[in-house]
Amino acid sequence: MKIILATRNPSKVDQIKAFFNDLVDIEINTMEEIGIEGEAIEDGGTLEENAIKKATFVNKKINGEYWSMADDTGLYINALNGEPGIKAARWAGETASTEEITNYTLEKLKDSIDRSAYFKTAAVLISPEGKEYIFTGDVFGKLLDSPRGEPQPKMPYSCIFIPDGHDKVWAEMETNEENAISHRGKAFIQVVEFLNNYSR
Repeated sequence: MKIILATRNPSKVDQIKAFFNDLVDIEINTMEEIGIEGEAIEDGGTLEENAIKKATFVNKKINGEYWSMADDTGLYINALNGEPGIKAARWAGETASTEEITNYTLEKLKDSIDRSAYFKTAAVLISPEGKEYIFTGDVFGKLLDSPRGEPQPKMPYSCIFIPDGHDKVWAEMETNEENAISHRGKAFIQVVEFLNNYSR
């Protein structure tokens, strides 16, 4: 089974591919690896809608020859009435850098005592026939007052978010450690279980 992953985010690629390392009958390729150009327009109103748009974009590019897969993640900050939500990657501006998004978030929270927040991920698989499968995961935690170390590439919150029950930010964790507890991990563990059962 060959699956094309609809992302150009190197941190996502590393995290997601790690789930499939032990599955010898499933091959994960990125858009770059098979030469897909362009980007999906993420104008959906929910994480699920945006993930479907990204997976559908790839599905059309490959003419349904393989499976396509995508995810979308939101950050919901309680003190900011759930912002940035599905706009987590863009709320500091469409061209904002990883560091600028981190700093923008900390500035918005500078007078806040409540630092609680949660991440949610929606992962989508689309079969060659066009059938959609949706999986979700979430994790609760808090945002620090200042960054701890350097963020993961294109992961602006990875140096300021600590999940409940842990003492490390995402950026301080090894990939397998983060995957075991993260929002993305919870969603993609379900993806792997589904594919294991599907391919039997």
